[in-house]
Amino acid sequence: MQQRDLLIIGAGPGGSAAAMLAARAGLKVTVFEKGPHGRDKVCGDGLTPRAVGALNELGIDLSSAHRIDGLRMIAFKKTRELAWPTTTRFPSHGAVWPRHRLDTHLIDVAIADGAEVRFDCEALPVLDGDRVVGVTAGGEEFRAPLTILAAGAQGLAAKMLGAERDPNEPFGLAIRAYAPTPRHAERHLEACLSLRDEHGTPVPGYGWMFPAGDGTVNIGVGALSTMKGFKKLNLNRLLDQYAAIVREPWSLGEYQDKPRAWRLPMSCLRRVGPGWLAIGDAAGFVNPMNGEGIDYALESGMLAVQQFLADPSNVQANYDREVGARFDAFLRTGRRFSFIIGHPWLLKPGLRVAVGTQSAADITLAVMGNLIDNTTPGAAGRVMKVADTTLRWADPVLRRTRAKA
Repeated sequence: MQQRDLLIIGAGPGGSAAAMLAARAGLKVTVFEKGPHGRDKVCGDGLTPRAVGALNELGIDLSSAHRIDGLRMIAFKKTRELAWPTTTRFPSHGAVWPRHRLDTHLIDVAIADGAEVRFDCEALPVLDGDRVVGVTAGGEEFRAPLTILAAGAQGLAAKMLGAERDPNEPFGLAIRAYAPTPRHAERHLEACLSLRDEHGTPVPGYGWMFPAGDGTVNIGVGALSTMKGFKKLNLNRLLDQYAAIVREPWSLGEYQDKPRAWRLPMSCLRRVGPGWLAIGDAAGFVNPMNGEGIDYALESGMLAVQQFLADPSNVQANYDREVGARFDAFLRTGRRFSFIIGHPWLLKPGLRVAVGTQSAADITLAVMGNLIDNTTPGAAGRVMKVADTTLRWADPVLRRTRAKA
């Protein structure tokens, strides 16, 4: 049995951020990653200004990432190209950084800071009653006063702790590929909000073109489970349909690899418990309106360690309160709104409103950039507060009348 101050299951952005802060504070921390060093993670690769702000806070060198200055939104025949806003909280630029490079860089920084990392090593919680007292990994047992779950919502560790997706809440599916394009160095992400499936049904989701600055673009599509006919949705076909739309304007080449799909949890039944807490995807911190969660993973990972350092005996309660105040209202509103746009007859006029005026487009930009939370000032903050209150009352009706998946 080996003793540590902190154990982390998962070496994605959230786990790496937690490991960095813990190691810098002098804690003896071990990270367990079931994949090899340099493993890939299926993702859209986009970093919002919020994510860039978190990376800046961690002191991460972003010179290897491709800078992004704004978002081009397309809905039907309407196109709006908007710059990321200048705020006092977040930088006015994002980035695209393919996950196999981003995740490798972050965990290497954590190692340089003093964290121990064990690759190709799946860790599972050790329980004493309902309390997590450590993990077993590679035939060894490790003990620590706190274990951080940072391995997503699909694994056995999450199931053992009850940190699974709420079956009554929406989730997303997405698929992406890389393809060559001469427009690889563009400084705007592109999002097509008016997708249709092979049967012509409007899709609550979007298609994206995220230029990586390395000769390629990350092309993908995502959809919410609230859409009509979701269970029959063919993601590969939807991606091909979208690729056909953007092939000429982007001079898009053939996929460089086989398209890969993944599930986006967007909810969590339980994110804290005796001896453990969950961060990032494992805690359901995914924006239902864009499927993005890297920024939330980074922030929740840092917040978990900060609360542990400040008050180890009350870390779970303090962490749960802090992340709840920061994220819950916005993410809850997004989940409820996804029931509305699951209806085709509501999605189309909703998209027209979202990009119809400059003011509405600015709010849509803030939503797509994860720039809204409990402290957001201005029109975007006011709209989200009103939406949270309104949709709370409408929630029972939204669930009863949701589109048939």
